Amino acid sequence: MGKTNDEGPAAERPASILEAYFAWPLAAATLVGQANLRLFESLTLSAKQGESRGSPFGSTFPWTTANTVALELASMRLRDFSTGTDGPATLICAPYALHGATVADFAPGHSVVERLRQSGLSRLFVTDWRSATPETRYFTIDSYLADLNVAVDELGPPVDLIGLCQGGWLALVYAARFPKKARRLILVGAPIDIAAAESSLSRFVGGVPSTMFDELVRSGEGTVHGEQMLEMWGLSHSPDEAEVSLQTPADVDPARRGELNERFWQWYAETVDLPGSFYLQVVKWLFKENQIAQGRFVALGQCIDLAKLRTPICLLAASHDEVVSVDQLFAVARLVGTPPAHLVKMSEPCGHLSLFLGANVLDGAWREIVRWLRHDLNEPQIGHR
Repeated sequence: MGKTNDEGPAAERPASILEAYFAWPLAAATLVGQANLRLFESLTLSAKQGESRGSPFGSTFPWTTANTVALELASMRLRDFSTGTDGPATLICAPYALHGATVADFAPGHSVVERLRQSGLSRLFVTDWRSATPETRYFTIDSYLADLNVAVDELGPPVDLIGLCQGGWLALVYAARFPKKARRLILVGAPIDIAAAESSLSRFVGGVPSTMFDELVRSGEGTVHGEQMLEMWGLSHSPDEAEVSLQTPADVDPARRGELNERFWQWYAETVDLPGSFYLQVVKWLFKENQIAQGRFVALGQCIDLAKLRTPICLLAASHDEVVSVDQLFAVARLVGTPPAHLVKMSEPCGHLSLFLGANVLDGAWREIVRWLRHDLNEPQIGHR
């Protein structure tokens, strides 16, 4: 079906603001590694004095596709994009990162939700994670797994689960914790085995002590403020960053091009806040200790053993990913118990954000993902593109 990665590690490229987009747990590491004590002190002061302007209901950035709210939970709004009632439910586990879940439904022609609906998936839902508040600052990974489980039960398991980047490791852990509730699993640009290969994330975290992250949360009184982190990164970006990420066609109408670029930067400027407890667990358990890959991750009271997971899995990576290396995702193939005939690896010649926003990727790889979801696994495997 898909293309395996034979290109080796992507060439080294300087990090930009958007290349670091999904590196939110390590944004502080970037800052500390590049800045002096005075700058770090200004970050903690900003965290102490600043108040989040994010909505407690998640991003206020407008959704592209019409939807309703199927369920209100403490950690999320479960958004319903369905066009019918037939077939298994498909649930997109969006990233809970610096920006909102609208990365899954950015704009016409640049929307995972739109592509899945156009390809015939009639029951489609997205986890719209809420921005942290003082009341939710102690939420942990288990808090989000528990609410994800409520959402799946509401939809009627087993569901097809799609995990985007940071939502990918959460989806994998969930599927391993509740294997009978995931019919098929798609992981896109997700950091799973941090030790499998070097990436910008692993380089950032390598020399930064955990106490730095602890201090960041303490200074924010238990919350990591997305707005302050965004302001303090101090990284550069190229003028064509939006067009590269969106894979904007060369012949697109100039007015449309301008609208897309403006929308891109509007989306980028809006942030969500993260609960300090959740943030520290992700930084330490996943990125510092690599517990998921090492079989030491405990989810809702049970140690996760990926070797026992036999759910059909599709992996989509970006060969030029600046944030999550291909091998950090493709390591899933050797960690799970899924039979080789039911495990697909695909790679696209693009950067990280293009996996979710890129017109070419949406028109190519995501069409194949839908074919795979609808494919009878008892039949011969779908061929390569």
